[in-house]
Amino acid sequence: MATSLQRNSALEVDDLIWENYVFRRGVAVEDLWDDMYADRKKNNRPMRLLYIAGRGFDVRAKDVISKYVERLNASGCQIQQATLLLIGFSGYQLSPELEDLTSENASILEDIFGQIGKVETYFIDETEDDEELNATIMLRLGAAKILNFLDDVTDIVLDVSSLPRIVYLTILLSVLARIVPAATDQNQLTSHGVTFQVLVGEDPELDSKIAAQDPSNDLVLIPGYSEAFQSEALRDMPMVWFPILGENRLAQVQKVESNIPDWAEICPVLPHPSKDPRRGDKLLTEYDNTLFAKRQTPLSNIIYAHEGHPFEVYRQLLEAMLRFRNTLSVIGGSRLVVTPLASKLITVGSALACFEMKMRSVDSTSGVAIPYAEPKRYVVEVGALRSSKADLSVLVLTGDPFQG
Repeated sequence: MATSLQRNSALEVDDLIWENYVFRRGVAVEDLWDDMYADRKKNNRPMRLLYIAGRGFDVRAKDVISKYVERLNASGCQIQQATLLLIGFSGYQLSPELEDLTSENASILEDIFGQIGKVETYFIDETEDDEELNATIMLRLGAAKILNFLDDVTDIVLDVSSLPRIVYLTILLSVLARIVPAATDQNQLTSHGVTFQVLVGEDPELDSKIAAQDPSNDLVLIPGYSEAFQSEALRDMPMVWFPILGENRLAQVQKVESNIPDWAEICPVLPHPSKDPRRGDKLLTEYDNTLFAKRQTPLSNIIYAHEGHPFEVYRQLLEAMLRFRNTLSVIGGSRLVVTPLASKLITVGSALACFEMKMRSVDSTSGVAIPYAEPKRYVVEVGALRSSKADLSVLVLTGDPFQG
């Protein structure tokens, strides 16, 4: 396999699932695809592809899918079947301009992918017979529906560029739970024969301009990551909360914070290094009253996570959670709670840390939960969306690059 693996350095944790990883950004993404699909063609291994993207207003998804389809077509790799699964959501309040942009984007995505396969649309927040369900249950039902599309595929591509955070976290963690077996398996990242990629059209400046407003009164818990937060049997167990901070999310932070016990340890996660060297300081100011003045959180609790490197975030957050788990095990265990509110790459990295932490917690008295206050309304200027210059990144999480 021509694709080279990179290695997490200065590790404090043994046997990371992604100790060796594949992460590319910019023009290196297309070089990676060229290498992967040339190898696939050389070995006469056809593709059965499922490409998952959002039917949303964020125009970054158009550039991402366009580049992917272009390189796949250029590779000459045999495509036995290809399906674009467009995930729609009807529950958000959007301006007429954003509604129009959503329809425009969907039409363009369908046209581009139509060159190589079929398109199916699934609205994750619609239920049969208009039954009213809370968001956590809808996500669980939606994840089960999406997993049905995984049967007999060789390649899964998840483009998070235009998906709401709770949706792509749910899909990412559900797919990993399906295709990555227990930690003791030596072929952990290849055993199911599925190559799983996560694509990100990253633009932290645009993310900071998208205002998420009116968070729901009910917290949403990512399916599979709720027990440590909800279980009455665990309510007296020590809790550590890791709010991963991004701009314009104060109302959401306040909503989750109101459900965190007064005695809980709080470890805010800030982006550093960052394109904007003052970004961390600005976020400290934005959340000072809620997280520091009110909760008397010491500045020494802050964890700094690389803004542009999800596998660094993964390692840093996982190490922090393992240190707390080990320390608190002497008094009966711990509950580790993560609320990702930062940019997409940081959020994906934190999801990988939660996935591995859950795997490592099966036989211990600790648990990990991901509570989130989902906004009802998104506000952003259409001009800011259309002028975005996103950097394309790819994380290959399983499959071909990990073959021995």
